[in-house]
Amino acid sequence: MRFEVSQEFYFDAAHTLEREIEAAGSRRIHGHTYHARATVAGPRDPATGMVVDLGHLRVQLKKVREQLDHHLLDEVPGLGAPTMENLCLFIARKLREADFPVHAVEVWRKAGGDRCRLEMTPEDQLPGL
Repeated sequence: MRFEVSQEFYFDAAHTLEREIEAAGSRRIHGHTYHARATVAGPRDPATGMVVDLGHLRVQLKKVREQLDHHLLDEVPGLGAPTMENLCLFIARKLREADFPVHAVEVWRKAGGDRCRLEMTPEDQLPGL
């Protein structure tokens, strides 16, 4: 039996992006409100009744949020190009470094309807950026 538990957060950030299409606006500094969901998965610990304590997950996600919120994403160490894909990898890497059993990370921007989802198994290696 496997359970999935998720926690959501949001952050506001600015960035630039080199693109082939919609290039002019993307190259200028601009910002978005990003929403993110981190999902951990695994068996329920019989002693606690939980996959993970959501309080511990919230503490770690607060640390991740502080690295992104109201920052220029181009300058965030370890993020690479500020794409939604790299934001998913960044969040997943930070959770994995704290030993959370990450199953999925989603990042979306409601205003534009854009969404990215990273799904992974415990064996997946996260590439460096």
